[in-house]
Amino acid sequence: MKIHYINIFLLALPLNILVNNQRNHKKNIFRTPKIKPTKTYRTLCECELYAPSNYDNDPEMKELIENFNHQTSDRFKEYYERMQDKRQKCKEQCDKEIQKIVLKDKLEKELTQKISTLETNIDTNDMPTCVCKKSLADKTEKFCLNCGKTMGAVAPAWGLVSGLGYAGWLNAAMIAAEKAGVDAGIVAAIDVLKDSFGIDELSGVPLKTILNANNFKNTTFYILNIQKEYDKVCLPQEVTDKLLCFLEDNTKFAKFLKGNAQKAVSAASDKATEITTEEVAKITSASSTYSTAIIASVVAILVIILIMIIIYLILRYRRKKKMKKKMQYIKLLKE
Repeated sequence: MKIHYINIFLLALPLNILVNNQRNHKKNIFRTPKIKPTKTYRTLCECELYAPSNYDNDPEMKELIENFNHQTSDRFKEYYERMQDKRQKCKEQCDKEIQKIVLKDKLEKELTQKISTLETNIDTNDMPTCVCKKSLADKTEKFCLNCGKTMGAVAPAWGLVSGLGYAGWLNAAMIAAEKAGVDAGIVAAIDVLKDSFGIDELSGVPLKTILNANNFKNTTFYILNIQKEYDKVCLPQEVTDKLLCFLEDNTKFAKFLKGNAQKAVSAASDKATEITTEEVAKITSASSTYSTAIIASVVAILVIILIMIIIYLILRYRRKKKMKKKMQYIKLLKE
């Protein structure tokens, strides 16, 4: 019974809504207002747009017609050019075919005439034995080919060996020239030290042994070592007649030492530069002679190779031409 009461109660709610809704009593009906569409009317002036006079005088139509005419004329021009090319190609092809046919007929006539003049009764004993021998042209062609290949392999090797030998000799000669300049500079520095200080050794060691390419142009090296020698020999107040000790004042000796050290360096530099320049000039003259000889030999080899290749190509072309004629005759005989 409780369930039935609940169902009746739930049913009463939608019934109440239906009863109290105003739409069901038709008292207040909501309607959308009717809007009449506006009609557009065409006047007579718009209809005259498509008249022949207005149609032809329209600038847009004129531009459109001009574009159309221009495009069609271009297309027709391209088509005409393509047709001209195709006609020319067809004409050339036809001319070639006609020439082939004429040549074939001519060869057939010549062969027919030659065969007709031959004797039909041929004895096998009368047939000569053929000994295949290579012609002079074939031998020359083969010789030129082999010579060109050999010389082509020899020329780069000769150029490489000559270039390496020349580079090694030039490097060794430059080192020797530099060493000769250094030796001459050392001798010049020793002469200046002998004239100025009367010494040819320091601490019992000869100057030739002490001086080398790194220190013979160093003024500080001379000043320090000669000052040590002066302090060792001259300062102990011993009686000596050495040229190194003729100046007893240390200040004067320092000035004298500096000036003569610079003089020794200048003399050594000048002498080393002079001797090095002379040796380099000799090397340059000799190297120019060697390089000229190497270049001349390489150029001669290249010229010989070029001549051999030209002769080979000429003979090869002639041989191919002869073989082509033979193949044409064989083809005609088979046909």
